Amino acid sequence: MTTPHEAELALAAELADLCDSVTLPLFESRSFAVDHKADRSEVTEADREAERLVVERLAIERPDHAVFGEEHGSAGAPGSAWTWIIDPIDGTSGFTRGIPVWGSLIALEHAEQGLCVAMISAPALGRRWWATAGGGAWANGRRCRVSKVDRIDEAQVNVIINDGWEHLNATGALVQLALDARRSRGMGDFWQHCLVAEGAVDVAVDAVGLEPYDIAAVRLLVEEAGGRLTDHLGRASHSGPTAISSNGLLHDEILTRLGVPIPYGQ
Repeated sequence: MTTPHEAELALAAELADLCDSVTLPLFESRSFAVDHKADRSEVTEADREAERLVVERLAIERPDHAVFGEEHGSAGAPGSAWTWIIDPIDGTSGFTRGIPVWGSLIALEHAEQGLCVAMISAPALGRRWWATAGGGAWANGRRCRVSKVDRIDEAQVNVIINDGWEHLNATGALVQLALDARRSRGMGDFWQHCLVAEGAVDVAVDAVGLEPYDIAAVRLLVEEAGGRLTDHLGRASHSGPTAISSNGLLHDEILTRLGVPIPYGQ
């Protein structure tokens, strides 16, 4: 049976291979310099080189598509209905410290159809996740489905608190969520949302300050696994600056704890 967006998914896998070929050897050798952007976040030659190779490959394979990447911004065909959204290394802070929880995030979005393809490669973990619109979510070839836990006191929750949540006056609510859950975790970046898609974690509340390239791929993965991913106002979006993913059963309660009227927009 043909997979929805099969050709684009195959290309996304090739792009992930390109990223892995740059990022993993540098991570293992620890032979890279670390710079800092204006927002004080880390960046390395691995980030820049991996994204450069992806943009070059897409210019050949999909010259009529646009590209939006973390390191080099917009490239490709201006005004295209198709945009590849690239984060060459999500979790650069961990990458620079030798923590293996980092990955390359690749998503393809159509202006009218929305997100169509997601590919997430975490070579230091030996893990790869992918999804297509209507084709389900997968982890190393195994179908992903979210959990059926419907009570916070039975839930595994992952909460990342930073200054942004303090500015949104939500720190107290998130601390209480962690205390009320059966078990709380603090695994950052893409991995928390991948674990929601796999059904290993029931709720993941990411840090404030995210961009589309941090969220697009994991959003499609979670949704195709049967879950929800929204911002802190309950909008199904990968625009940022927040991302909350869940199995869907617990999502409204999380938003209510954050002070969002439910159902949102009604």
